[in-house]
Amino acid sequence: MNYIVLDMEWNQPWPGSPSSRKVLPVSIRGEIIQIGAVRVLEDQSIADEFQILIRPKYYQRLNKRVSKLTGIKEARLKAEGVSFPEAMEQFRAWCGENAVFLTWGFDDIAILRENLALFQQDESWTQRWYNLQMIFNAQTDGSNSQKALKTAMEFFQIEATRPAHDALGDAYHTAQICQKLELQRGMEEYEAALKSHENGFHGAELPGCIGRQVFYDFESKEAVLSAMVGKENICPVCGNQMESARWFAQPGKRYMAMSTCPAHGQFLIRVRLTDMDDGTIRASRLIYEGASTAAEAYNRRAEKAEAAPAPRRRRRRSAKKAPVEKVERA
Repeated sequence: MNYIVLDMEWNQPWPGSPSSRKVLPVSIRGEIIQIGAVRVLEDQSIADEFQILIRPKYYQRLNKRVSKLTGIKEARLKAEGVSFPEAMEQFRAWCGENAVFLTWGFDDIAILRENLALFQQDESWTQRWYNLQMIFNAQTDGSNSQKALKTAMEFFQIEATRPAHDALGDAYHTAQICQKLELQRGMEEYEAALKSHENGFHGAELPGCIGRQVFYDFESKEAVLSAMVGKENICPVCGNQMESARWFAQPGKRYMAMSTCPAHGQFLIRVRLTDMDDGTIRASRLIYEGASTAAEAYNRRAEKAEAAPAPRRRRRRSAKKAPVEKVERA
């Protein structure tokens, strides 16, 4: 068995920037700028490593937050990065045949497939993959929450020897976690672990979360958001209908709104949307206390939006004035 532990970093346009308004042939959540991978053999020993920088084609201006988090600079991407097709050619050759991909989270493979589709490349070689978070949960505390990589490292007392938020560094630490798990048993029991997770909750949980639920079979994003502030917008304490303020979008198809119960005050509603294979949308909803950190983030966003000046209306050009007749001097 050829296990490939994969981690990636990707660039996202700054909201409101010219890049964010680009219409791409395929919708993507981010353009990959770095791939890191570690090969784990069937006996779960760590073998060789792979890393490569990718020069973005569509989102060429590096998001400041991405740069700060990863330490990657635009100048480095321009100097050392290769095109996405070239990177994929090298990566596939290194992976070899019959690779099984292991990731820490659901996003990496999804982002990889979006980028492959954007560049009109085959994605069939990415079909076999497992989210190690599910195997970790099933073989440790049995919870449904998505644990941070750092949390799993602390659980197994793995010391960080590589930089965090670096694709190869995170892949290497994830490979070390693989050595602590029963991978074969985890893959055999994966469907049950995944089902348990989906029925419980989908998305990272922050302090102050008091409720979680998954909803299925929505036809559109609008239908989801309408339901979340409509018939499904029930107070977690008394069960009465709540009223909601405006939605704010977040990265990764996430949305948040503040709901208010007349008797029990405010609650933050966070929703994550997932496209299903049958064309419908699954909504994973988390409810937070009104005084939670997550709710504070919403309030800051709302205050900023309220303080922002109203967009200036473009003045219409006035109709051309009628030409003034010249008066000849006597």
